[in-house]
Amino acid sequence: MTRRHARTLSWCLAALAFTLVSGGLAAWKHRNNTAPRREGPVPGLSDALARAIPADYPARVAFTDVTQRAGIRFRHFNGDRASLIAEDMGSGAGWADYDLDGDLDLFIANAAGSILLPAQELARSPARCALYRNRGDGSFEDVAHQAGVDAALTGMGVAWGDYDNDGDLDLYVTAYGPNRLLRNDGGRFLDVSREAGVDDDRFGAGAAWGDYDLDGDLDLYVANYVQFSFSETDRQRPAAAFRGDLPYTLNPSSYPPERNLLYRNNGDGTFSEVAKEAGCADPNGRGMSVSWVDFDGDLWPDLYIANDVSQNGVFRNRGDGSFEDVGASSLAADYRGAMGLAVGDPDNDGDFDLFLTHWIAQENALYENQRRSTDPNAPEGPALFMDMADARGLGQISLDAIGWGTEFIDFDNDGRLDLFVVNGSTFERPEDTRLLVPMLPFLFWNHGPAGFYEVGKISGDFFQRTIVGRGAAFGDYDNDGDVDAFVVVHGGPGILLRNDGGNASHWLKVRLGQTHRNRFAVGASVRLLAGGAWQTRQVGAGNSYLSHNSLELEFGLGQNPKADRIEIRWPDGHQQALQDISANQTIEIQREGEE
Repeated sequence: MTRRHARTLSWCLAALAFTLVSGGLAAWKHRNNTAPRREGPVPGLSDALARAIPADYPARVAFTDVTQRAGIRFRHFNGDRASLIAEDMGSGAGWADYDLDGDLDLFIANAAGSILLPAQELARSPARCALYRNRGDGSFEDVAHQAGVDAALTGMGVAWGDYDNDGDLDLYVTAYGPNRLLRNDGGRFLDVSREAGVDDDRFGAGAAWGDYDLDGDLDLYVANYVQFSFSETDRQRPAAAFRGDLPYTLNPSSYPPERNLLYRNNGDGTFSEVAKEAGCADPNGRGMSVSWVDFDGDLWPDLYIANDVSQNGVFRNRGDGSFEDVGASSLAADYRGAMGLAVGDPDNDGDFDLFLTHWIAQENALYENQRRSTDPNAPEGPALFMDMADARGLGQISLDAIGWGTEFIDFDNDGRLDLFVVNGSTFERPEDTRLLVPMLPFLFWNHGPAGFYEVGKISGDFFQRTIVGRGAAFGDYDNDGDVDAFVVVHGGPGILLRNDGGNASHWLKVRLGQTHRNRFAVGASVRLLAGGAWQTRQVGAGNSYLSHNSLELEFGLGQNPKADRIEIRWPDGHQQALQDISANQTIEIQREGEE
């Protein structure tokens, strides 16, 4: 099949899918005439896909809401919504040790209020961005004002990265309005957006740091959403579809897509925007989430962009400063409503798979990488994925959900990556259109070849209550060896979830560092062997929805008291190995040959 024919087939399938989804949604709304809810399997139609929790699930892990006792008082948004898409996309959060004391701290973007409010009123909003410094005893203090990051804006995405190679993590925040680059100067942040050339004022969404040209400086990719501008006339227009249940101003199809940005680091504190000339501007995509990940094994960081109501972006890094659009041939560029993105190796076969959360009635996607090479020195192969969501237990269950933040985490440390999914509707409550419809979150346990099983119902009260979930960030904030989570709730209080019980199995955390360039080794991959099984992680590959996960690499070892071998492939291709590392510790590894 030629590339032209593949693209034609892709568009035909997309059109058919859109027709089926639209018809299904209209029928669904007619049948229910109520807010979306999670429903059981349909007898004779989808009951074959239903999955009961297996008898051998250990059921020892619960996620405990410790928000109040930890001292976190964050609340998203202030005042009433105005039924505008720029207000409803939510905000993200990010874990990073910004003060280099060994504990993960938490930055949370915020939306000050309705974009219709006067600038002076927005500036006075109590809904400001927050920076919670980890005290190291399970509690936090909000130091946003002292640190200079308590901005009042319509904040969206969060991305931590040491762009100036001075050894501490800087912060990039996307927004509806000018994006902001906040340089970390010893724990206090200085807004250098304009002088660095990254203060673009498009509708920014997900952002990710990565060294795409392997010159040792972190570059920045920003996924932009739509060309939105407020019009009172638009607010009075009928909905484009779905029996008038989705206002025109909340429908992304009402607005043209916005092209994305690639900022090449010039090495002097400034950036050059090169997305168009590099071939990765993705002008037809409504960008939501983005990740740098080497999905073909050739060392060069590739790009994956989750797009809403448009084809996802799949761009192979050619290694010469340019990218090739391989969306059609990769089979991972479906035309659906994609929001959240998780990157990991849940099948432990040595290559990186992709999980995407979608809008209602579209099913979430699990794109399994078909390269299937456990040998890091194997020759590169073309990017090729297959959506295995239904076969792995992740498809049918998501039909009634609208998914956002998500990540592969080994929450029980058994050596297999599990999956956390945050849901929340974009539909307004019929009885009060100022509010959005809440939904239940998901927690999936990875049972190996048998696939995933939803275990939220026995994993803590958080999974029993509905929320309007948006961003989610993951990291071991209490340094006890299991992965915790923070969830941003649109128009509500943020939620800190402590993993209780995951460290009953052995674990190992790895922190990588380099002395001179790319100081936090973003893009490095690590393979760990324990009990005859390999696991693979990549530094900086996890970005969730509008969020940033810890740069630490967490490995579950199960009942194995040690890791037999750790193999590191540094961003420049240098390989390094360690043998017989005891479990239940955090190890820091510096690139050999550097002082």
